[in-house]
Amino acid sequence: MKLLHKDIEKDNAGQVTLMPEEAEDMWHTYNLLQVGDSLRASTIRKVQTESPTGSVGSSRVRTTLTLCVETIDFDSQACQLRVKGTNLEENQYVKMGAYHTIELELNRKFTLAKKSWDSVVLDRIEQACDATQKADVAAVVMQEGLANLVLVTPAMTLLRAKVEVTIPRKRRGSCTQHEKALERFYEAVMQAILRHINFDVVKCILVASPGFVKDQFITYLFKEAVRHDNKILLENRPKFMLVHSSSGHKYSLKEILSDPTVTNRLSDTKAAGEVKALEDFYKMLQHEPDRAFYGLAHVEKAAEALAIDTLLISDKLFRHQDVPTRSRYVRLVDNVRDNGELTQLSGVAAILRFPIADLSEPEDDSSSDDD
Repeated sequence: MKLLHKDIEKDNAGQVTLMPEEAEDMWHTYNLLQVGDSLRASTIRKVQTESPTGSVGSSRVRTTLTLCVETIDFDSQACQLRVKGTNLEENQYVKMGAYHTIELELNRKFTLAKKSWDSVVLDRIEQACDATQKADVAAVVMQEGLANLVLVTPAMTLLRAKVEVTIPRKRRGSCTQHEKALERFYEAVMQAILRHINFDVVKCILVASPGFVKDQFITYLFKEAVRHDNKILLENRPKFMLVHSSSGHKYSLKEILSDPTVTNRLSDTKAAGEVKALEDFYKMLQHEPDRAFYGLAHVEKAAEALAIDTLLISDKLFRHQDVPTRSRYVRLVDNVRDNGELTQLSGVAAILRFPIADLSEPEDDSSSDDD
């Protein structure tokens, strides 16, 4: 993401102009947008035209519109972001107040205006524009005939390629069709690796599967690398790590990243921070429950006592459309920021500096739903 312009006043109102450069930037933009914001971007509009003879036709024109944001739709698999709202500035194609949906595009700038830019959204912009926050871990999760190539960043996992090849069963007396299909499968996975992994950035490539699929693939990969003198693969061979997974589906990535041998190998990568924080929290919950708090009300009390060492908080909580509720989460982050650490989780939790016992007040449910 590129920050092209930033104009925020002392009262925190203002606007920024950004340019998304890769798929992950759409995820960051999704987390910046809120209902009621103003979004200005280039878009395609279908307009009706009437010829001198009176015949009516339609055409698609590119124009720039400013919308008051009403709904935000993010497709996490395709990393596509659509924003629907009413037009705030009339032009020759679109009347004031007319509805339109903008699909934000890579390498096309947009301007986002807010009545109040809080610390969380400003941090999100800083994170999105920081080149060091790029994906430095890749994973190929595979089984016979299926492979998912994923890039792992501090903010999310990105599915970059899915390879599916039908593998016939071995027949008695002949394995030719089976072996040919496997070779086509391995070749397709190799090409996906070469196409989607930036070896200048990625420090580790995890290759995971049940059984010996991973081992057979790695044997094929480097046999082909030697045969074709592929220096990129040969020079980066130490970055490949074989690990067991229960399947070749993307959901197996969670178990892979929790493997202690993987955790050690990834210790100097960006993606390792969140995984380690989660593991530390669950260990603390098991062995020292008075130092592992979860739920907004309990975590807030720990923050008031300056007891929080690491705060774990989910991105989705900052997408809460109820302004007072969202402000409560932002306030919690601001209170903890100077005294502890922040990472992401599926809710609100904290690892404490010291134990706090007997928190008997009931937990409220405001942290359980962000819709």
